[in-house]
Amino acid sequence: MLSALIATLANNASIPAIDTVKPNSISWSFLKDQSVQLLHTFMQLLPTLLLGIVILVISYLIATPLSRLLIKPVTYMTKSKLVHLVARRGISTLIILLGFYLFLRLAGLTEFAVAIMSGTGLIGLILGFAFRDIAENFIASLLLSVQRPFKIDDVIEVDGRIGIVKKVTARATTLVDYDGNHIQIPNATVYKNTIKNLTANPKMRGHFSIGIGYDNDIRDAQSLAISIISQQTSVLSDPPPQVLIDNLGSATINFTVYFWVNGEQYSTVKVASQLMRELINSFTQHNISMPDNARERILLNSQGEDIYPIASEAKTETTEEINEQSHIQKHKTTEHEHSIDDVSSDTDDIREQADESRDPEQGKNII
Repeated sequence: MLSALIATLANNASIPAIDTVKPNSISWSFLKDQSVQLLHTFMQLLPTLLLGIVILVISYLIATPLSRLLIKPVTYMTKSKLVHLVARRGISTLIILLGFYLFLRLAGLTEFAVAIMSGTGLIGLILGFAFRDIAENFIASLLLSVQRPFKIDDVIEVDGRIGIVKKVTARATTLVDYDGNHIQIPNATVYKNTIKNLTANPKMRGHFSIGIGYDNDIRDAQSLAISIISQQTSVLSDPPPQVLIDNLGSATINFTVYFWVNGEQYSTVKVASQLMRELINSFTQHNISMPDNARERILLNSQGEDIYPIASEAKTETTEEINEQSHIQKHKTTEHEHSIDDVSSDTDDIREQADESRDPEQGKNII
Protein backbone atom coordinates (compact mmCIF):
# COMPACT_ATOMS: atom_id res chain seq x y z
CA MET A 1 0.00 0.00 0.00
CA LEU A 2 2.83 2.39 0.76
CA SER A 3 4.33 1.68 -2.62
CA ALA A 4 1.01 2.42 -4.32
CA LEU A 5 0.77 5.71 -2.45
CA ILE A 6 4.27 6.72 -3.49
CA ALA A 7 3.53 5.83 -7.15
CA THR A 8 0.33 7.90 -7.12
CA LEU A 9 2.14 10.92 -5.79
CA ALA A 10 4.86 10.53 -8.40
CA ASN A 11 2.34 10.42 -11.29
CA ASN A 12 0.26 13.36 -10.12
CA ALA A 13 3.08 15.64 -9.03
CA SER A 14 3.71 17.29 -12.45
CA ILE A 15 5.05 20.47 -10.91
CA PRO A 16 7.11 22.74 -13.19
CA ALA A 17 10.73 23.46 -12.35
CA ILE A 18 11.08 26.09 -9.66
CA ASP A 19 13.77 27.99 -11.51
CA THR A 20 11.41 28.66 -14.48
CA VAL A 21 8.11 29.16 -12.68
CA LYS A 22 7.29 31.76 -10.14
CA PRO A 23 6.15 30.66 -6.70
CA ASN A 24 2.73 32.32 -7.24
CA SER A 25 2.07 29.95 -10.16
CA ILE A 26 1.30 27.07 -7.70
CA SER A 27 -2.35 27.55 -6.96
CA TRP A 28 -3.97 26.75 -3.66
CA SER A 29 -6.47 24.53 -5.40
CA PHE A 30 -3.69 22.28 -6.65
CA LEU A 31 -2.24 21.90 -3.15
CA LYS A 32 -5.69 21.23 -1.78
CA ASP A 33 -6.35 18.51 -4.37
CA GLN A 34 -3.03 16.84 -3.63
CA SER A 35 -3.65 16.97 0.11
CA VAL A 36 -7.12 15.51 -0.24
CA GLN A 37 -5.82 12.74 -2.49
CA LEU A 38 -3.00 11.96 -0.05
CA LEU A 39 -5.42 11.88 2.85
CA HIS A 40 -7.81 9.65 0.90
CA THR A 41 -5.01 7.20 0.07
CA PHE A 42 -3.82 7.19 3.69
CA MET A 43 -7.37 6.49 4.92
CA GLN A 44 -7.55 3.54 2.55
CA LEU A 45 -4.19 2.29 3.83
CA LEU A 46 -4.92 2.92 7.52
CA PRO A 47 -7.01 -0.23 8.22
CA THR A 48 -4.34 -2.54 6.80
CA LEU A 49 -1.61 -0.67 8.70
CA LEU A 50 -3.57 -0.97 11.93
CA LEU A 51 -4.15 -4.65 11.24
CA GLY A 52 -0.42 -5.15 10.62
CA ILE A 53 0.45 -3.36 13.86
CA VAL A 54 -2.10 -5.43 15.76
CA ILE A 55 -0.67 -8.64 14.31
CA LEU A 56 2.87 -7.55 15.22
CA VAL A 57 1.86 -6.74 18.81
CA ILE A 58 -0.12 -9.97 19.16
CA SER A 59 2.77 -12.05 17.83
CA TYR A 60 5.07 -10.41 20.38
CA LEU A 61 2.65 -11.03 23.24
CA ILE A 62 1.83 -14.65 22.39
CA ALA A 63 5.41 -15.63 21.50
CA THR A 64 6.37 -16.71 25.05
CA PRO A 65 3.19 -18.60 26.08
CA LEU A 66 2.83 -20.19 22.65
CA SER A 67 6.47 -21.34 22.69
CA ARG A 68 5.93 -22.90 26.13
CA LEU A 69 2.97 -24.79 24.71
CA LEU A 70 4.78 -25.94 21.58
CA ILE A 71 7.81 -27.31 23.45
CA LYS A 72 5.67 -29.69 25.51
CA PRO A 73 6.78 -32.67 23.38
CA VAL A 74 10.41 -31.70 24.01
CA THR A 75 9.89 -31.83 27.79
CA TYR A 76 8.88 -35.47 27.51
CA MET A 77 12.05 -36.33 25.59
CA THR A 78 14.54 -34.58 27.88
CA LYS A 79 14.50 -32.81 31.23
CA SER A 80 17.43 -30.55 30.41
CA LYS A 81 16.60 -26.95 31.27
CA LEU A 82 19.13 -25.72 28.72
CA VAL A 83 17.43 -27.59 25.88
CA HIS A 84 14.03 -26.28 27.00
CA LEU A 85 15.35 -22.71 27.11
CA VAL A 86 16.96 -22.88 23.67
CA ALA A 87 13.88 -24.46 22.08
CA ARG A 88 11.56 -21.91 23.70
CA ARG A 89 13.65 -18.94 22.60
CA GLY A 90 13.98 -20.32 19.07
CA ILE A 91 10.21 -20.76 18.71
CA SER A 92 9.57 -17.30 20.20
CA THR A 93 11.95 -15.72 17.69
CA LEU A 94 10.26 -17.46 14.77
CA ILE A 95 6.80 -16.28 15.93
CA ILE A 96 7.98 -12.66 16.21
CA LEU A 97 9.66 -12.83 12.77
CA LEU A 98 6.43 -14.19 11.28
CA GLY A 99 4.45 -11.30 12.77
CA PHE A 100 6.98 -8.80 11.43
CA TYR A 101 6.79 -10.38 7.96
CA LEU A 102 2.95 -10.17 7.94
CA PHE A 103 3.16 -6.53 9.01
CA LEU A 104 5.41 -5.71 6.04
CA ARG A 105 3.10 -7.57 3.66
CA LEU A 106 0.02 -5.69 4.88
CA ALA A 107 1.94 -2.41 4.60
CA GLY A 108 2.51 -3.12 0.89
CA LEU A 109 6.23 -3.76 1.29
CA THR A 110 6.22 -7.33 0.03
CA GLU A 111 9.52 -7.04 -1.84
CA PHE A 112 11.13 -5.42 1.16
CA ALA A 113 9.85 -8.23 3.40
CA VAL A 114 11.31 -10.87 1.08
CA ALA A 115 14.61 -8.98 0.99
CA ILE A 116 14.67 -8.83 4.80
CA MET A 117 14.04 -12.55 5.12
CA SER A 118 16.67 -13.38 2.50
CA GLY A 119 19.11 -11.01 4.14
CA THR A 120 18.47 -12.64 7.51
CA GLY A 121 19.54 -16.01 6.12
CA LEU A 122 22.63 -14.50 4.52
CA ILE A 123 23.54 -12.64 7.68
CA GLY A 124 23.06 -15.83 9.66
CA LEU A 125 25.46 -17.64 7.34
CA ILE A 126 28.06 -14.89 7.68
CA LEU A 127 27.71 -14.80 11.45
CA GLY A 128 28.00 -18.58 11.54
CA PHE A 129 31.48 -18.38 10.01
CA ALA A 130 32.47 -15.38 12.12
CA PHE A 131 31.37 -16.90 15.41
CA ARG A 132 32.21 -20.51 14.65
CA ASP A 133 33.72 -21.18 18.07
CA ILE A 134 30.70 -19.72 19.84
CA ALA A 135 28.37 -21.84 17.74
CA GLU A 136 30.52 -24.90 18.43
CA ASN A 137 30.33 -24.33 22.19
CA PHE A 138 26.58 -23.78 21.93
CA ILE A 139 26.02 -27.05 20.06
CA ALA A 140 28.31 -28.85 22.52
CA SER A 141 26.21 -27.50 25.42
CA LEU A 142 23.08 -28.95 23.79
CA LEU A 143 24.76 -32.33 23.34
CA LEU A 144 25.98 -32.33 26.94
CA SER A 145 22.46 -31.48 28.12
CA VAL A 146 20.98 -34.36 26.15
CA GLN A 147 23.63 -36.99 26.97
CA ARG A 148 24.19 -35.81 30.59
CA PRO A 149 27.63 -37.32 31.36
CA PHE A 150 27.54 -35.39 34.66
CA LYS A 151 25.24 -33.23 36.73
CA ILE A 152 25.57 -30.22 39.01
CA ASP A 153 27.69 -30.89 42.15
CA ASP A 154 29.43 -33.87 40.53
CA VAL A 155 33.20 -34.16 40.87
CA ILE A 156 34.69 -34.55 37.40
CA GLU A 157 38.08 -34.43 35.71
CA VAL A 158 38.26 -32.76 32.30
CA ASP A 159 41.36 -31.69 30.39
CA GLY A 160 43.58 -32.47 33.38
CA ARG A 161 41.49 -30.38 35.81
CA ILE A 162 39.51 -31.82 38.75
CA GLY A 163 36.65 -29.90 40.30
CA ILE A 164 33.00 -29.78 41.28
CA VAL A 165 30.53 -28.78 38.58
CA LYS A 166 28.89 -25.54 39.63
CA LYS A 167 27.27 -24.25 36.46
CA VAL A 168 26.78 -25.16 32.80
CA THR A 169 25.91 -22.35 30.41
CA ALA A 170 25.55 -22.14 26.64
CA ARG A 171 29.27 -21.29 26.38
CA ALA A 172 31.23 -22.95 29.18
CA THR A 173 31.19 -25.33 32.13
CA THR A 174 32.26 -23.82 35.45
CA LEU A 175 34.25 -26.00 37.87
CA VAL A 176 35.36 -25.23 41.42
CA ASP A 177 38.60 -27.07 42.13
CA TYR A 178 39.84 -28.19 45.54
CA ASP A 179 41.87 -24.99 45.87
CA GLY A 180 38.65 -22.97 45.68
CA ASN A 181 39.34 -21.60 42.19
CA HIS A 182 36.61 -21.11 39.59
CA ILE A 183 37.60 -22.67 36.26
CA GLN A 184 35.57 -22.07 33.09
CA ILE A 185 36.15 -24.70 30.42
CA PRO A 186 34.54 -24.20 26.97
CA ASN A 187 31.82 -26.75 26.33
CA ALA A 188 33.47 -27.81 23.07
CA THR A 189 36.60 -28.73 25.05
CA VAL A 190 34.51 -30.60 27.62
CA TYR A 191 32.64 -32.54 24.94
CA LYS A 192 35.76 -33.43 22.91
CA ASN A 193 37.91 -34.50 25.87
CA THR A 194 37.70 -37.51 28.14
CA ILE A 195 35.33 -36.86 31.04
CA LYS A 196 36.11 -38.70 34.27
CA ASN A 197 33.14 -38.60 36.64
CA LEU A 198 34.47 -39.24 40.15
CA THR A 199 31.01 -39.09 41.77
CA ALA A 200 29.14 -41.58 39.62
CA ASN A 201 30.68 -44.43 41.64
CA PRO A 202 31.06 -43.44 45.32
CA LYS A 203 33.73 -46.11 45.86
CA MET A 204 37.23 -44.78 45.25
CA ARG A 205 40.55 -46.61 45.49
CA GLY A 206 43.61 -45.11 47.11
CA HIS A 207 47.15 -46.45 47.26
CA PHE A 208 50.59 -45.71 48.67
CA SER A 209 54.00 -47.43 48.90
CA ILE A 210 55.93 -48.66 51.91
CA GLY A 211 59.15 -50.67 52.18
CA ILE A 212 60.55 -53.24 54.65
CA GLY A 213 64.03 -54.72 55.03
CA TYR A 214 65.17 -57.98 53.44
CA ASP A 215 65.67 -59.52 56.87
CA ASN A 216 61.89 -59.55 57.59
CA ASP A 217 59.30 -62.20 56.84
CA ILE A 218 57.37 -60.91 53.81
CA ARG A 219 54.19 -62.91 54.44
CA ASP A 220 54.00 -61.82 58.10
CA ALA A 221 54.46 -58.18 57.09
CA GLN A 222 51.71 -58.44 54.48
CA SER A 223 49.32 -60.12 56.92
CA LEU A 224 50.02 -57.52 59.59
CA ALA A 225 49.47 -54.66 57.13
CA ILE A 226 46.15 -56.10 55.93
CA SER A 227 45.04 -56.61 59.54
CA ILE A 228 45.85 -52.98 60.45
CA ILE A 229 44.15 -51.61 57.33
CA SER A 230 41.01 -53.71 57.84
CA GLN A 231 40.56 -52.31 61.36
CA GLN A 232 40.09 -48.77 60.06
CA THR A 233 36.42 -47.74 59.90
CA SER A 234 37.06 -45.52 56.88
CA VAL A 235 38.30 -48.45 54.75
CA LEU A 236 35.71 -50.59 52.96
CA SER A 237 35.78 -54.35 53.34
CA ASP A 238 34.31 -54.86 49.86
CA PRO A 239 36.43 -54.62 47.78
CA PRO A 240 39.01 -55.84 50.30
CA PRO A 241 42.38 -54.08 50.81
CA GLN A 242 45.48 -55.52 49.21
CA VAL A 243 49.20 -55.39 50.04
CA LEU A 244 51.21 -56.41 46.98
CA ILE A 245 54.94 -56.54 46.30
CA ASP A 246 55.69 -53.78 43.83
CA ASN A 247 59.43 -54.02 43.30
CA LEU A 248 62.69 -55.03 44.97
CA GLY A 249 64.79 -52.04 45.90
CA SER A 250 68.47 -51.86 46.77
CA ALA A 251 67.73 -51.91 50.51
CA THR A 252 64.00 -52.61 50.83
CA ILE A 253 61.20 -54.81 49.57
CA ASN A 254 58.62 -52.27 48.41
CA PHE A 255 54.90 -52.91 48.89
CA THR A 256 52.01 -51.06 47.26
CA VAL A 257 48.97 -50.85 49.54
CA TYR A 258 45.55 -50.62 47.86
CA PHE A 259 42.40 -49.72 49.77
CA TRP A 260 38.84 -48.57 48.98
CA VAL A 261 36.83 -45.80 50.65
CA ASN A 262 33.49 -44.10 50.16
CA GLY A 263 34.53 -41.00 48.25
CA GLU A 264 31.48 -39.03 49.39
CA GLN A 265 32.43 -39.48 53.06
CA TYR A 266 36.19 -39.88 53.18
CA SER A 267 39.25 -38.49 51.43
CA THR A 268 41.64 -41.02 49.91
CA VAL A 269 44.60 -38.73 50.62
CA LYS A 270 43.72 -38.36 54.32
CA VAL A 271 43.00 -42.05 54.74
CA ALA A 272 46.33 -42.92 53.10
CA SER A 273 48.12 -40.60 55.53
CA GLN A 274 46.40 -42.24 58.50
CA LEU A 275 47.16 -45.76 57.24
CA MET A 276 50.85 -44.98 56.70
CA ARG A 277 51.08 -43.65 60.25
CA GLU A 278 49.40 -46.75 61.69
CA LEU A 279 51.55 -49.13 59.62
CA ILE A 280 54.79 -47.45 60.65
CA ASN A 281 53.83 -47.66 64.33
CA SER A 282 52.75 -51.28 64.00
CA PHE A 283 55.89 -52.32 62.09
CA THR A 284 58.05 -50.64 64.72
CA GLN A 285 56.27 -52.48 67.54
CA HIS A 286 56.72 -55.83 65.76
CA ASN A 287 60.41 -55.13 65.02
CA ILE A 288 59.90 -54.98 61.28
CA SER A 289 62.72 -52.87 59.92
CA MET A 290 62.14 -50.18 57.33
CA PRO A 291 65.64 -49.18 56.17
CA ASP A 292 66.44 -46.53 53.63
CA ASN A 293 69.13 -46.16 51.04
CA ALA A 294 71.29 -43.94 53.26
CA ARG A 295 74.90 -44.96 53.84
CA GLU A 296 77.36 -43.88 56.56
CA ARG A 297 81.03 -43.40 55.70
CA ILE A 298 83.72 -43.64 58.41
CA LEU A 299 87.19 -42.36 57.59
CA LEU A 300 90.04 -44.15 59.42
CA ASN A 301 93.66 -43.10 59.88
CA SER A 302 96.71 -45.34 59.42
CA GLN A 303 96.21 -46.85 62.89
CA GLY A 304 92.59 -47.75 62.09
CA GLU A 305 91.09 -45.08 64.36
CA ASP A 306 88.20 -42.88 63.51
CA ILE A 307 89.37 -39.49 62.30
CA TYR A 308 86.28 -37.75 63.73
CA PRO A 309 85.49 -39.61 66.95
CA ILE A 310 84.07 -36.57 68.68
CA ALA A 311 81.78 -35.85 65.79
CA SER A 312 80.64 -39.48 65.74
CA GLU A 313 79.92 -39.41 69.48
CA ALA A 314 78.10 -36.14 69.12
CA LYS A 315 76.12 -37.61 66.27
CA THR A 316 75.27 -40.69 68.38
CA GLU A 317 74.19 -38.53 71.28
CA THR A 318 72.14 -36.36 68.98
CA THR A 319 70.46 -39.42 67.49
CA GLU A 320 69.70 -40.79 70.94
CA GLU A 321 68.25 -37.47 72.04
CA ILE A 322 66.11 -37.31 68.92
CA ASN A 323 64.83 -40.85 69.50
CA GLU A 324 64.05 -40.04 73.14
CA GLN A 325 62.20 -36.86 72.21
CA SER A 326 60.36 -38.76 69.50
CA HIS A 327 59.34 -41.44 72.01
CA ILE A 328 58.05 -38.80 74.44
CA GLN A 329 56.26 -36.86 71.75
CA LYS A 330 54.54 -40.03 70.54
CA HIS A 331 52.63 -40.39 73.82
CA LYS A 332 51.58 -36.77 74.08
CA THR A 333 48.10 -35.66 73.23
CA THR A 334 48.26 -32.44 71.29
CA GLU A 335 45.50 -29.96 70.59
CA HIS A 336 45.71 -30.83 66.89
CA GLU A 337 44.99 -34.53 67.36
CA HIS A 338 41.47 -34.24 65.99
CA SER A 339 42.63 -32.53 62.79
CA ILE A 340 45.34 -35.16 62.30
CA ASP A 341 42.86 -38.02 62.59
CA ASP A 342 40.27 -36.33 60.37
CA VAL A 343 39.77 -38.39 57.21
CA SER A 344 36.48 -36.87 56.03
CA SER A 345 36.05 -35.83 52.41
CA ASP A 346 36.61 -32.22 51.36
CA THR A 347 33.94 -32.41 48.67
CA ASP A 348 31.13 -31.06 50.84
CA ASP A 349 33.30 -28.15 51.99
CA ILE A 350 34.10 -27.20 48.41
CA ARG A 351 30.41 -27.45 47.49
CA GLU A 352 29.54 -25.05 50.31
CA GLN A 353 32.24 -22.65 49.14
CA ALA A 354 30.91 -22.88 45.59
CA ASP A 355 27.38 -22.04 46.78
CA GLU A 356 28.59 -19.12 48.87
CA SER A 357 30.99 -17.71 46.27
CA ARG A 358 30.13 -15.06 43.72
CA ASP A 359 29.08 -16.13 40.29
CA PRO A 360 31.92 -15.19 37.89
CA GLU A 361 29.38 -13.69 35.48
CA GLN A 362 28.00 -11.31 38.12
CA GLY A 363 29.25 -7.83 38.80
CA LYS A 364 29.87 -4.80 36.62
CA ASN A 365 30.90 -5.07 33.02
CA ILE A 366 34.68 -4.97 32.59
CA ILE A 367 34.38 -2.71 29.53
